[in-house]
Amino acid sequence: MNAVDLFCAVDIRGGRCVRLLRGDYGAETVYDDDPVARAVQMAEAGASWIHVVDLDGARSGRPENADAVAAIATAVDVPVQAGGGARSAETAEAWFEAGVARVVLGTAALRDPALVRHLASSRRIAVGLDARAGEVATDGWLKGSGRSVLDVARSFVADGVEAFVVTDIGRDGTLEGPDIAGLSAMLDAVDVDVVASGGVGRLEDLEALAHLEGRDGRRLSGVIVGAALYEGRFTVTEGAAALASTGGDG
Repeated sequence: MNAVDLFCAVDIRGGRCVRLLRGDYGAETVYDDDPVARAVQMAEAGASWIHVVDLDGARSGRPENADAVAAIATAVDVPVQAGGGARSAETAEAWFEAGVARVVLGTAALRDPALVRHLASSRRIAVGLDARAGEVATDGWLKGSGRSVLDVARSFVADGVEAFVVTDIGRDGTLEGPDIAGLSAMLDAVDVDVVASGGVGRLEDLEALAHLEGRDGRRLSGVIVGAALYEGRFTVTEGAAALASTGGDG
């Protein structure tokens, strides 16, 4: 079984690299004025993927930092996964044309599932499942959908989506540890790749996620890490090693 991939997060707001605490736009920490340089640094240090989020776009519903997303996709030599404001085929296609390897659809998946199915038939699409207390949130995590994470995931399993990106909003940016129970339930519920996000603060968290198994021994395909890297809890190289050494065959 392959090692679990390390996705290094580059969240962009106002052209800068930031992190939000629990998805709160009023609780922002700015880490870098040059998200492209930061993405290149992460890729060179051993990131498997760069996970880019247009935070402004997630809230407005249209791409607001498209130039930065495209610049990152051009500058790094690892695949880029991008989300935030991708609510139309035109936006998704523009990102693919800019070099993005996989586009994450979150709000669009709830509002226009036909769009997801259409794009997933020929493109690499992930569905973003951003959850607060088990309920999927939309519009930059500002609105509840009334639907559970597992319910939404199951509705897309037969549609060709490449992955589910599962974020526990209550843990995101807290460094307090991931939602092991929720991720385990997701691995049990679907046979599509699952990428975990939210709460990683220590190398031990990565090791726990790499060991996590669902039914039939299924493991996570990747883990998104942001705040822990920016706060210096561990390096990209250390994080990748932790996932590779415990997430391989066995």
